Amino acid sequence: MRVLKKFPPINRVFSVTLVLGALSASLGAVAFEPRSCEITNLAVEGAPDGIVYIADPHLRDSSLPLVRTAIDQINAMNPKLVLIGGDFVFGKGEDLAVHSLWSEIDAPVYAVLGNHDYHSGDHASSLVGKMVSVRSASLQAGAYDVTHLRDDATDLAYADEVEAVLEQNGVNVLRNEVVDLEIDGMPVRLVGVDDGWAGMAAPPAVGPSDAFTIYMIHEPECIGEWDADLILAGHTHGGQFLPAGVANRLGLSGESRQGDSTVYVTRGIGTSNLPWEVRAAPPEIVRIRQA
Repeated sequence: MRVLKKFPPINRVFSVTLVLGALSASLGAVAFEPRSCEITNLAVEGAPDGIVYIADPHLRDSSLPLVRTAIDQINAMNPKLVLIGGDFVFGKGEDLAVHSLWSEIDAPVYAVLGNHDYHSGDHASSLVGKMVSVRSASLQAGAYDVTHLRDDATDLAYADEVEAVLEQNGVNVLRNEVVDLEIDGMPVRLVGVDDGWAGMAAPPAVGPSDAFTIYMIHEPECIGEWDADLILAGHTHGGQFLPAGVANRLGLSGESRQGDSTVYVTRGIGTSNLPWEVRAAPPEIVRIRQA
């Protein structure tokens, strides 16, 4: 059996840094200033050209200019497929009508949900408990189990509501589902794993395939021992306060390897919820292409 790489979220350095970043993503409101995202070109062996990946939009009225700018950047790339790695919302009580914005993407869109979309571990009082509990998760092939992370705060009805609004606006939400696609004649298998911190991640059974296989899950510390060409995650905001280079060295963002799989943790396109802009890690759009 292939040994699962111990990802940085398990160690103390990551935990301390993630606390800082997660606190910034859970403590209030922020006014966004319109700005563009950095474009990261991720070369992966065997990948088709034309896939774009983003995560953590945390969409609300104040963030509309940033996300609209990001969508304009994405459309300018003429993508064949757009993937979104969860955390569509900030918090409960927000007007989900803002998510009509996703209908402006000029390509098929597939997504997974994040912990904010379940209101799970999205406040300072609960995120530390999630970070501790996830250490006892079973991530091995054939024995994946994060159900102990589900608690009374996990709002399944709200997640269903978020999913319904996204689907109405052209976003195909995958909740432990697999879909087979084709890009320029190349088969692509996409596996969307539901949120780990909400205790909802239950990777579907996936048979052998010659297709280029992508797994998406919101939290990198919930990545399992999966047979994939590419595994995509978000959640960390690149450490939020840290320059991109530092965040990459700590494993809070960027590219790594798990066995034969390329793993990429994006800095996301959202920002902190603090009353002022404190993000040092610049927002990011990931363009995936053939190595």
